[in-house]
Amino acid sequence: MEPSSALAGAVPGEPIRILISDDHTLFRQGLAALLRSVTGFEVSGEASSGEQAVMQAHALQPDVVLMDIQMPGVNGIEATRRIVTASPHIGVIVVTMFEDDDSLFAAMRAGARGYILKGAGQEEMLRAIRAVARGEALFGPGIAQRLMRFFNTPPLAARPDLFPDLTDREREVLDLIAQGYNNGEIAQHLVISPKTVRNHVSNIFSKLQVVDRAQAIIRAREAGLGQGTS
Repeated sequence: MEPSSALAGAVPGEPIRILISDDHTLFRQGLAALLRSVTGFEVSGEASSGEQAVMQAHALQPDVVLMDIQMPGVNGIEATRRIVTASPHIGVIVVTMFEDDDSLFAAMRAGARGYILKGAGQEEMLRAIRAVARGEALFGPGIAQRLMRFFNTPPLAARPDLFPDLTDREREVLDLIAQGYNNGEIAQHLVISPKTVRNHVSNIFSKLQVVDRAQAIIRAREAGLGQGTS
């Protein structure tokens, strides 16, 4: 029987049990070595893919999962969603190189309770783990400012004057194209399939009556897209 969600958080006086999920072996092993050197932390397991993370989270029932976003097969966002759905008492902290708002909000929607960049310092990482193990949410320094900017900036969906023939999602895709993202990166940021991105790009080209990406970027930037929010 899995622990009840009423028992969320690490048990006081016992080590915080952590599962590390990252497909980069050196980073994963380095993080595991760091955590093993700190009193009060226990590395319960390691996973190199989203599928492994989901299976090990189910089997080990750690207090905290440190989750990379970009992994082979099931990505970290989907793995987070599956883990939190099955075991809501497990706190997931996304640890990633992606600083964009799309990745941040995708992680939040999936149920992550923390979001830390891989370049963060040791103390920031440990503070996030302790907070999430207590059942709190912690998204690292600077994230609060990004959230404020996001909510104070009208979303593209609220700007129908920008290419009114485009759907809200197509405007989002066009904005990312104008920022220089390729199809694979757009799929990652919006958490949609590459095929869906290709369909959106094709529709955008048709509606804007452009023949290639370069022309689409010019049109988008002339309209003020492609500036980003970070």
